[in-house]
Amino acid sequence: MSTASTAAPRRSSRVAVTTGKKVLSLVISVVVVVGVWQLFLIVFNVNHFIGRGPLDVWRYVTSSDDAAGARSRLLHNSGTTLKDAFIGLAAGTGAAVLAAIAFNLWRPVEQSFMPIAMVLRSVPLVAMTPLIALVFGRGLMTVTIVAGIVTFFPTLVNVTLALRSTAQSTTDLFLAYGSNRWAALYKAQLPSALPALFASLRVAAPLALVGAVLAEFLVTANGLGYLIETSMTSSVYNQLWAAVVLVTAFSIILYSIIAAVERVVLARFGEAPVRG
Repeated sequence: MSTASTAAPRRSSRVAVTTGKKVLSLVISVVVVVGVWQLFLIVFNVNHFIGRGPLDVWRYVTSSDDAAGARSRLLHNSGTTLKDAFIGLAAGTGAAVLAAIAFNLWRPVEQSFMPIAMVLRSVPLVAMTPLIALVFGRGLMTVTIVAGIVTFFPTLVNVTLALRSTAQSTTDLFLAYGSNRWAALYKAQLPSALPALFASLRVAAPLALVGAVLAEFLVTANGLGYLIETSMTSSVYNQLWAAVVLVTAFSIILYSIIAAVERVVLARFGEAPVRG
């Protein structure tokens, strides 16, 4: 039997084992989350009028009198929140990468603007959101800015440090062969910063989702944030808990998607993923 004919089954077997491990890990994670959720309600003796367990939420979206309407509201608002979070994540990440490149190329820019960025980061987002709404209105722009802010700062710090940590000898080699700083940045520093960028994205993606929900809760009349706010005021706690479950699930899914993309991209560029 040829080497090629035996290699294919081995690759298929490895893929099957890896996929099985990931599915098992996901199932265990879901079971743990559901168990902790139910245990929390029991240990703290949460009043059933307010607290809803996993089975309560499941019945609400599958077999209650308003199950179809509940699913429709949750899906519609989920689409709005995911769109808001994605736009904020993309805007915040793009701005952070550009700022990190500027800091790397021109150190006076970093010395001037990094302290300002850190001061702005110290302002609570709950206090900042109404001010942003006053300036930019109660629409998509405000939600994008709020979601982008929580994405911007971790990405800026990690990518800036990663660009700076590239071996000076590598940059000097490019310059010695007649390349300019832009070529060294594009061919050496940016590829070496990819693990830090993806590590930041894995952290920032759930934060962008939370930022979008917060802006919807405080400012707009759309999305899961607004659905949570109206559920609280009208005491529709089944709907509230279902919305919270979706936000949690979407955070886990976004994290997993970015981790999968990270493995593919870093395998292409020959870098090992940053864990954590």
